[in-house]
Formats: sequence, C-alpha cells, structure tokens
Amino acid sequence: MEPAAVIALVVVVLVLLTLALTRLAADAVLVAGLTLLMVAPVPAGGGWRLGVIGPGPAISGFANTGLATVAVLYVVVTGLRETGAIDWIASVFLGRPRGLRRAMLRLMAPVWGMSAFLNNTPVVAMLIPAVQDWSARLRLPASKLLIPLSYAAILGGTCTLIGTSTNLVVNGLMIDAGLPSMTMFEIAKIGVPSAVVGMAFLLLVGPRLLPDRGSSVSVFADPREYTLELVVPVGSPLAGRTVEQAGLRNLPGCYLVNVERDGEPLGAVGPEQVLRVGDRLLFAGVVEAVRDVQNLRGLAPATDQVFKLDSPRYRRRLFEAVIAESCGLCGMTIREGRFRNRYQAVVLAVARNGARVAGRIGDIILRPGDTLLIEADADFADRHRNSRDFLLVSPLEDSTPRRHARAPVAVAILALMVALATAGVLSMLVAAMVASGLMIVTRCCTISEARRSVDWSVLVVIGAALGIGHAMEQTGAAEAVANAAFGLGGDHPWVALGVVYAVTSILTASITNNAAVALMFPIVLGLAQRLGVSPVPFLIALMMAGSASFATPIGYQTNLMVYGPGGYRFSDFLRIGVPLNLLLAVVAVGLIPLIWGF
Repeated sequence: MEPAAVIALVVVVLVLLTLALTRLAADAVLVAGLTLLMVAPVPAGGGWRLGVIGPGPAISGFANTGLATVAVLYVVVTGLRETGAIDWIASVFLGRPRGLRRAMLRLMAPVWGMSAFLNNTPVVAMLIPAVQDWSARLRLPASKLLIPLSYAAILGGTCTLIGTSTNLVVNGLMIDAGLPSMTMFEIAKIGVPSAVVGMAFLLLVGPRLLPDRGSSVSVFADPREYTLELVVPVGSPLAGRTVEQAGLRNLPGCYLVNVERDGEPLGAVGPEQVLRVGDRLLFAGVVEAVRDVQNLRGLAPATDQVFKLDSPRYRRRLFEAVIAESCGLCGMTIREGRFRNRYQAVVLAVARNGARVAGRIGDIILRPGDTLLIEADADFADRHRNSRDFLLVSPLEDSTPRRHARAPVAVAILALMVALATAGVLSMLVAAMVASGLMIVTRCCTISEARRSVDWSVLVVIGAALGIGHAMEQTGAAEAVANAAFGLGGDHPWVALGVVYAVTSILTASITNNAAVALMFPIVLGLAQRLGVSPVPFLIALMMAGSASFATPIGYQTNLMVYGPGGYRFSDFLRIGVPLNLLLAVVAVGLIPLIWGF
C-alpha cells in the first residue's frame, strides 16, 4: 500500500478505538480524525507534502445530499411535532403495551413495514421524538427503544428494491454493467427471512444487551409541583374513552388528581372512568410534565382567558415567574387582580413552597414567592425581566402550545413528501425541502422553531464520516483491504461469498454503506468472472451487507440519527450490533446460494 493509504488506515483505526474506548463526543472525534488526515505529512516524490486528502474532498461530505436531506427533515419533523401529529401517529401505531419486549415488538413491526416502501431516514426522523415521549409514558428508558427503531428501519429496507438507497445504487450499477435490473421484491427472498431472524434476536436478547441510560423524564425530581386544570372540549377524540384508553394513566412526572363533571368532583379516578365533553381534569406534577400535559391532543386549558390574549397561540410559549413582595397583586386572587389585562399573560398553574396549590386558578390568592406557570407571547420575559412585580422570569424550552388543528395539514404534507420521493417525481432532498417550506408556509412551525430544530452535532458526525470515507477511497486503502481479504477466499464460491459479505460489512461500518458498495461492485464482478459463476448471488450479498449495518453508529444514517437522542456510546452499538451482524451474515451466506444458485 502507498504511505497515504497506510496513514488513512491508521487514522480510521484510531478514530474507531477512541469512539469505542472513551466517552468523547462523536462529532469531536470524527472532526479531529478528518483534520489529522488533512495535515498529516505524507512522503511524495522524494519530499513531503501535507495532507492525505485535500480540503475540498475532506469537506465534500458536508455538501452530501444525504446530509442535507437529514438537515431538512429536522424541519419536517418539527412541523409534525408542533402540530401534535407525531403524538397522533404514535398513539395509532404504538399503543400502550406492558413490558419492554411487547413495546419493542409494537415499535419494530410497523417501522419494518413502513421502511420496506418508504425511505427509512424520514421514518426514523419522524418517530424519534414520538418514541422518546412514548418511552417516558411507559416508564422505559428511551435507550432501550431507539436502537431497535433504527435496526427495524434497516431491516425493512432490505426487503424491497426501493427500501434503501444501497439497493438502488447496486441495481443502478448492475444496469450500467449490462446486467438485468432486479424486480421490486427480488431481494425480499433473503430480506424477509433476515428481518424475521433479526427482530427475533432483538426481542430475545435486546433487553439484556441494550443499555439503560435512564428515563427521558426524571419523575418528580423537580421540587416545584404545579396543578393544571384542563377541559375536554367539544369534538375531542378523548370524549367517550376511558382514562386508560386516553393515555392519562402513568404519566411521567404527573398524575390525574381529579375529574370534575357538572361542577361536582367524581372522587377517586380509576382507569375505567369514561371521559365526557365538558369534564374538567385536574393534573399535578413537575413543570416539565405539566408542560407536556397541556399539549396533549384532545385537551384544552380550562381557563378561557388563554383564548383572549391578542397574540395567536402558535406565537406564545410558557414562562415561570416568581411573585415579588412588591407586586401589587399580593393578597388578591388572580381574577381580582385582572392578571391577563395587566400583563397580557395567563396563569396556567401555581406552585407555593414547592407544593401544589388547591383550587381553581382564578380563585388562588397570590403571595410573595409564589411560582406561576404563565402562557404569554415570546416577548414576555424581555418586558418583565427587570419588573418589580417579579423576582425571576424564565422561559421554558420547547413550550409553544401545540397547533392540533393543523395536525391533518402536517400529515398531508408528510404524505405528499413521501409520495413525490417514492414515485421518483422529486429526489428525496428536493421533496424534503418542498415539505419543510410547506410546514412553514402553513404555520405548522415557525421559522425560529425550524432553525432551533436542526441537530448540528449529528450533521457534523455524518459530514466528517463521509470525509474520512473519501480518504479511504482516494488513497486506495479500502481497495487494498478488500483485495487482501479476497485472497483468503480461495476458489470456492461459497467461501468467496462469505468473504464478500464480511469485507462489505467491515467497509460499511467505517466508510458508510453507499461508498462501500460502490467501491466493492467492480471487485465483486471481477471475482465472479474469475470463479466462472453467476454474479447475482454475490451482488445480492453486496446489497445485504451494505444495508444490514448494525455494528457502528457511523455505518448507517439512521444509527447516527438515534446516537445522540438515545445518549448512546460507540460501544453500545458494538455490544448488540456485532452479534446481529454475524447472525445475519450466517443467514445471508447460508441462504443466498440456495435461492439463486452459483
């Protein structure tokens, strides 16, 4: 190998070891590795030059359409989240299973089905926040469910020609090479058995191998406990459903204290209590939980003062404000003090000395030190930060009230995006850009919410990983590794098939799937010709190994997407992904020759 190739291999090994053995942030490690490749001295023409790879190829990964698609999809997901559409989708598909294994099955089955026909990137992007909320309600760590979410999407993609971009890349290379195109479900002959085995593995050993990074919500860790009163409005989907069916049991950090009907409390609220239009529900909990409850689809603030503010709800957010001793409202009820008119804000809940205050909001007498949960326009904190009426004014993150009325619009935009991309009318990137623009134009989300939604650390990881992959390709390091491995395969087709799968899988784990299959395609064709056998089994193995990448977070886009939200470490993917990779390799290498023949 050339010196540049050796240096590239050493850097890749160092990056992988650092990610596996330390807790350093993945984006910092990968950017450091990419920087090292740009400044490392390389022997050249009797002298030395700086850089295994030039700045242009190194940062070309940040102009990759896949990375741009992920970035734009964050905006689409924001529109779905802010309208409550994700909550609706989650309630339809996920339900309320009992136990981790049942939850994994309820999650993986629909994700597998959707990913077989839809691009798995938007499927995972859409469901990450839904799974985080769902896991909190089930009192399960999100880290036990987000890796299965990604893996189920990957397994679904292996079942059809359009399920993953890797299959399309290989099929396009086959057509260019003069080979017949594959049919839509040709790869399903091996994809479906692999998916069944893979999901069975996750259900059997996943609960033991998946990490526990704690619940999404620390139940009652916050000392401030509020009460919040909500009403079941006319047309609510919760009317006629029991408390259990409405998902109001076992809320993380919050509980349903009482239900009032026709001015009379119903007493102890059981799971079988049926809700009716006009019921007033009293919740108690910590501030983060109360914030989430007030956004539940099918419930509305019990105080009509919320709807009398001048600003539209989608431009408001929640604040916490502590009453000062000099406030003129001390000793008065919220209603007597005309709080809304005075501050252009509405009090949703009150906490006193860390405990909830009983009674209706309007009848609570304010005292110095009371902490108010307030809904107001976004400028409320700026107007009153130095006010003598409040000791402290603090905005709550991600607290804009959900625009439930626009949920059908958001779902329709999502369906349009998927339809345009699946039918080939627009590329995935362009379809996602159109959808994100429509989300903003139809006010499913605001421009500021769209800006805040982008997870830059994930994009940096993807861009840097692609840059390192370019270095492996340009220096010939990846090809040298592949050729050295094929030398071990001998002349036996079945052994050679296993080597193809293994090498592709290793390259996919380090330089991403599409780069790996594009690099391996001509090598695989040449190998089949040398052995005098059909190239089809080898190309099917190439598709499977390029798509079924579970061992590292950088091997597949959806793994990178769940890496941060799940609080994972690099070793978490190795622990469960390596055995799964080996299991599916055995299934694929064992069945492919029996199905297609050499």
